[in-house]
Amino acid sequence: MRKHWKRSALSMMIIAGLVLGGCSSGAGKSNEPAPQAAASNEVSKDGFPIVREPIQLTMFTRIAPVNGPFKDMPVFQDYEKMSHVQVKFIEAPTDGFQEKKNLLFASNELPDALYRSGLTPLEAVRYGAGGQLIPLENLLAEYAPNLTKLMEQYPEIRAAITTPEGHVYAVPGIVTLAAARTDKKWINKAWLEKLNLKVPETTDELYDVLAAFRDQDPNGNGQKDEIPLTARVGLHIVTMMSGSFGLDQQLGYNINIVDGKVKIWMGSDRNKEMLMYLNKLYQEKLLDPEVFSHTEAQYLAKQGSGKTGVFFDQTNNNFLPIADQYEGIAPPAGPHGDRLQAQALPVPRDFGAFAITSVNKYPEATMRWIDYFFSDEGATLLRFGREGEHYELKDGIPYYKPEYSTSETQPKITPYAGGGAPHLISEKVASYINPPQVQEAQQQLDPYMPQVRYAAPMFDEQTAQEVNILRTDIDKYYEEQSTKFIAGALSFDKWDEFQSTLKKMKLDELEKLYQEAYDKMQH
Repeated sequence: MRKHWKRSALSMMIIAGLVLGGCSSGAGKSNEPAPQAAASNEVSKDGFPIVREPIQLTMFTRIAPVNGPFKDMPVFQDYEKMSHVQVKFIEAPTDGFQEKKNLLFASNELPDALYRSGLTPLEAVRYGAGGQLIPLENLLAEYAPNLTKLMEQYPEIRAAITTPEGHVYAVPGIVTLAAARTDKKWINKAWLEKLNLKVPETTDELYDVLAAFRDQDPNGNGQKDEIPLTARVGLHIVTMMSGSFGLDQQLGYNINIVDGKVKIWMGSDRNKEMLMYLNKLYQEKLLDPEVFSHTEAQYLAKQGSGKTGVFFDQTNNNFLPIADQYEGIAPPAGPHGDRLQAQALPVPRDFGAFAITSVNKYPEATMRWIDYFFSDEGATLLRFGREGEHYELKDGIPYYKPEYSTSETQPKITPYAGGGAPHLISEKVASYINPPQVQEAQQQLDPYMPQVRYAAPMFDEQTAQEVNILRTDIDKYYEEQSTKFIAGALSFDKWDEFQSTLKKMKLDELEKLYQEAYDKMQH
C-alpha cells in the first residue's frame, strides 16, 4: 500500500511539475535564454565550484527593515564566485511578507527557491503535496553533507521536518545555541536605579515597577513620554507573558503537555487571568498603546530610543548605543507561582527557512548551494562577511571589526540581521548575538526553560488540511478577541461566550489531532 502511494504521489508530482512549468513565468525568467541542460553541467558533490558553467537562480526572500539589498552583501557576491551559482533575489519587506508569499503560490508565479521564507509546516505540506514544492529527502542524502551530519547529531531536526509519508519539503534554520532560541526579557536598569526599585520577581511587582516608570519621569526630561512596556505587533505580548500564568508554547502552538496529555489552553481560566492582567496594563497605559498597530521597524526603533522600560528581543543589536541601560531578567512569577520561559524555540528554530520549487531546473545545485551555510565556514561567511575586511578571528571565533559592529552597518552586510536566514547558528558564529550581556540575560532564563521543546508537528496531507481549516478560523478568532479583551473593546462578561464559540469552532477536535501527532512523536 505504501509503495503504491509513493508511486501515485510521484506521478502526481511529475504531472504537477509539468503543469506548473507550463503555467509559471519563473518569476521574471521569461526574457532569459533557456538554461543549459543540467546533464551537461555536472553538480560537484563536494568542494567548489558547485557547477563548472555558471547558472542563475531566482529566490523569493524576506528583507528586514534594517537590511540593505542582498546583492550588495559580501556573502552573496563572494559565494557566487566560489559556487558559479548566481542568485537573483526577489525581495519582499517583512511587513506584508506573508501576503506576498500567499500570492506567489496562489498565482503560481514561482521562483526557483524560497530563501528566509518562514514557511509553516502546514504551508510546506500543502504546497509540497500540491506539487509546487519538491520533496528534498533524496537531495539531502546526496547533496547536503553538512545538513545530514547535523540531523544525525540532533535527531529532533529530522523528526521536525519529515512528513508522516517520509517527505521533507523545507529546510529549517538550525540553532545549537540556547541563547538564540529565546527572546530575553530586557528591563531598563538605569530607571530602576534612579527610582530606587528592585528587579520585579512577580507579576504584581512588575505592575508596580511599570506604574513607577509611567509616573515618576525616570528619563528625567519632565515629559510623560516613557513607554513602560512594549512588544512586537500582534500577540507577542501574550507569548511573552504566558509562562507567568503556567501557559506553555509546545508543538508550535498554545499548548501545555501534562502527563502526556495535550491541552490547548486558549479557552482556559489561566488564559483569562493573563488577558485580564494585560488588560489592566493596557487600560492604565502601562502597556504600549501601539502594541497592536506599530510596525516591526517602529518597534525596533523604540528599543533604541531610551524611552522604553521593558521589552523583549533575542539579542541587544537594536539597542547597542544604550545597551548599558538594560539587563535581562527572569520571567516574573504569576498569581499561582508559575515561572516558565514559555517562549523557547526548538533546535530546528526557523522551520521552512528554505524550499525548492517545481520550476527549478537545478535542484541538485540548489541543495549544494544552501548546504554550505550549515557549515561553520559557510555560516561565518553569511554572518560576518570577509575576514580582514569585515571581521577578525580571535581564538578561532569571528568578531566584527568596530566599523561593522553597529546596528546600522551590520545588517547591510548579512541577511542574518532580522532573523530567519537558513544557516547554522552555533557558539562558533554567535559572538555578535551572544555577547556577555546576552549570555547573562539567557542565564536568567535558563532555570525556567522547558526540559523538552517540541517543534510543530508535520501532519500528513489530509490531517494538515484539517488542522489548517480548523486553525484558520480559531487563530483568527482568538487573535481578534484577545486583542479586544486586552484593549478593553470586549468585556470579560463575554468570556463564557468566547469559550462556547471556541468549542463551536471544534477546538476539542484540533486538540485531538495534536494529541495524535504528539503520541506518534513518542514512538
